[in-house]
Amino acid sequence: MTTQGRGLHAHVLENLGPAIAAGEYPPGSVLRTDELAQRFEVSRTVIREAVRVLESMHLVESRRRVGVTVRPTEQWNVYDPQVIRWRLAGTDRPHQLRSLTVLRSAVEPVAAGLAARYATAEQCAALTEQALGMVASSRGQQLEAYLVHDVAFHRIVLQASGNEMFARLGDVVAEVLSGRTHHQVMFEDPDPAAVTLHVQVAEAVREGNAIRAEELTREIAVGALKELDVLAP
Repeated sequence: MTTQGRGLHAHVLENLGPAIAAGEYPPGSVLRTDELAQRFEVSRTVIREAVRVLESMHLVESRRRVGVTVRPTEQWNVYDPQVIRWRLAGTDRPHQLRSLTVLRSAVEPVAAGLAARYATAEQCAALTEQALGMVASSRGQQLEAYLVHDVAFHRIVLQASGNEMFARLGDVVAEVLSGRTHHQVMFEDPDPAAVTLHVQVAEAVREGNAIRAEELTREIAVGALKELDVLAP
């Protein structure tokens, strides 16, 4: 596909994907290739390319003589970072944030405990560096800078667990944290207690204290859920 074709294909995805995720096309809706091509003023080839991406996410399925049908929500690949991003951009944001934060609360404490057992010296150093970066950017409404360190911190915890399934959730956690920041589901400055907890998690991992690392990370998750009660009830 040409550069122009890729741009058109991205344009279709950026409009059609969020619309499906937001429920503008309910499950069972049939989308016609010709109608989509006319609506977006692109060729049917571009539409088919966009539909293939949506099929890979299990948002739609194509059948001859029927068209492109929106699949039931429970069949979507809800772990796909793009799907997460689209859903967080819609009206169902509070429910999505809560669902994803509960997932984090189930996974990350265990991952932190494992990281305390298996993290390399390099990973421990990187975790400490990111925790200190969070401290440095936690005041003065530096949420974007804080987000960079926050995402990196949690990716390292998941990777240092030594569990490949946990490590693959790094993109999911990144989308949750990014969604909270970009959709203003954050206080102007992060909770100082949460920032301190991240520093303490880094210390516990470095010291090999698995029980403490798990307990502290669970506190972070509980705090995140409490914040949602206030900011996205």
